[in-house]
Amino acid sequence: MFDFSNFQDAVGLLTSSWQPWLVIIPGLLVGLVGAALPGISGSLTLALCLPFTPYMDFLTAMIFLTAVYTGGGYGGAISAILMNVPGSPSAVATTFDGYPMARAGLHNEALGIGLCSSAIGTLVGYILLIIFLMPLASMVLRLGPVEMLAVVLWGLTLIATLRGDSMAKGLVAGFAGLLIGTIGIGIRGDFRGTMGIDLLLDGVPVIPAMLGLLASAELFKLAGGGYLVSSEAARRPSMSRILKGMVSVFRHPGTLLRGSLIGVAIGGVPGVGSSVANLLSYADVRRRSADPESFGKGNPEGVIAAESANNSAEGGAMATLLALGLPGGGATAVLLAAFSMHNVTGGPRFINDNIDIVYAILISNVVQAFGLAIVGVFFIYLAGSIVRVPLRLLVPSVFVLSTFGTYAMTGTMIGPSVLVVFSLLGWIMVRYGYPVAPMVIGLLLAPPTEGNLLRSYQLSGGDVGFILERPIALVILGLLVLSLLWPVLRRRIATPHS
Repeated sequence: MFDFSNFQDAVGLLTSSWQPWLVIIPGLLVGLVGAALPGISGSLTLALCLPFTPYMDFLTAMIFLTAVYTGGGYGGAISAILMNVPGSPSAVATTFDGYPMARAGLHNEALGIGLCSSAIGTLVGYILLIIFLMPLASMVLRLGPVEMLAVVLWGLTLIATLRGDSMAKGLVAGFAGLLIGTIGIGIRGDFRGTMGIDLLLDGVPVIPAMLGLLASAELFKLAGGGYLVSSEAARRPSMSRILKGMVSVFRHPGTLLRGSLIGVAIGGVPGVGSSVANLLSYADVRRRSADPESFGKGNPEGVIAAESANNSAEGGAMATLLALGLPGGGATAVLLAAFSMHNVTGGPRFINDNIDIVYAILISNVVQAFGLAIVGVFFIYLAGSIVRVPLRLLVPSVFVLSTFGTYAMTGTMIGPSVLVVFSLLGWIMVRYGYPVAPMVIGLLLAPPTEGNLLRSYQLSGGDVGFILERPIALVILGLLVLSLLWPVLRRRIATPHS
């Protein structure tokens, strides 16, 4: 389970030279800046850094790229909190309570809460990975398409959780997102919903659509206002209030730990990753809360749950990358490309032959968690100044950044075009009381839902009873049903019988 001898060799590798340590701080800063910019996700930031790594040795290159990965894990939360613009799909749930806190003048506290939760989530994820690397890898191998479908279905239950004021409108928005997510060439090669537009053959780009739905509708409402935060005193950056927010995280240890564990478990499932982990964690804390109506209005626990999960998911994704050679998402796919550039193949043989290097990478990731907490404090102190920019300048600037970011993401005009279309759609939905969050969830989960459903059907031959032979899937589905029924059961238990 844990090889202490090779762990010592890994420490020796890291202490024999200063070069690996010198790339951590620059990597964290690059990740923070890249992911904080609207439209520039952590995956794209990693891809932009990839050409620099052939000039480094393998260990140094991996430490640099994982530092960018770690910084990007929190960077997306900065724009999510300050502008309701998630820097990446894994920061969607952060907007639900982080942005309302910012509008209430608590942006310093919200940024501090997000930073501390991210650092602890990263720390927990990598410590668990160091201890349970091989068991986690063997567990992932047992997850087939049926089990992955069960996990994705769990994510789809969030459509009911995040329904807003009307469950019917939430379900309509969610299933509309699922349908939009199927546009393009299907798994079996059939064309769906492209309307003859060649640029839609690869489907609707998720990040431009997400920015349009979540950000633009809010920016339309802000246009013509004074400042993001009305109080002049509250607009001032405050290191003490950032630190106060960081300390407040420890008042909710249960939320922090559950979010971290959910992130590790979901992050290790290839193709699911942090974009589902942060939503599941958010839904979990909301269901458990004695005051679920406070969520979406600036509840700090919502930020803690989302940020601890999406950053601990990094550890789970690294487990499948290192142990199986399988990327869990876009960011780890870039890391796998870095492996290839150094003529290294991830998987069981890599671990068996280079366990000391694996441990060295993971030890550096633990150090990165502490580095993120330190570097992040000063970074968000500067980033918090965004609220001091008048909205007449901020709103068009965010639109311009989003447009350039979506173009950089897609490489064609389909990115900006989707941004415009979904901005109008988001504004219309808000205008008529339809929540946009379920549509975003539907968009994110459409590809894994369709893929795992088709593979499950092919594996079972259409026999529904096949699921009875998959105990792990049955356990996941049982937990899904329990999580949906728990609020009702809890109210019945709490209500005294007459």
